[in-house]
Amino acid sequence: MTLRRFVATGLALAMAALLVSGPAIAAGKPNPTAKVNINTATVEQLTTLPGVGPKLAARIIEYRQKAPFRSPQELMNVKGVGEKNFAKIEAWLSVGEVPKAAAK
Repeated sequence: MTLRRFVATGLALAMAALLVSGPAIAAGKPNPTAKVNINTATVEQLTTLPGVGPKLAARIIEYRQKAPFRSPQELMNVKGVGEKNFAKIEAWLSVGEVPKAAAK
């Protein structure tokens, strides 16, 4: 009987630990508090976006150095940003004012 009680207690504690930590693990990083201008944002600012890590942020910056983004949808031209990832972050993206020379 004591072995059963010991196992039951252990299982109960394990389940309680999963229930308490589960939502925290699933939550990931918090969403940005304001829109992120993808033409001027730093790596740190870009990594606040869901699904964007340091490597993807660096690719975004490398892409925009060739020409600024004219619309948030152009972000899908960057390797690693597909339709699903773009849909997650679209609400937090802005491009600011694009210089007239780059808007051609």
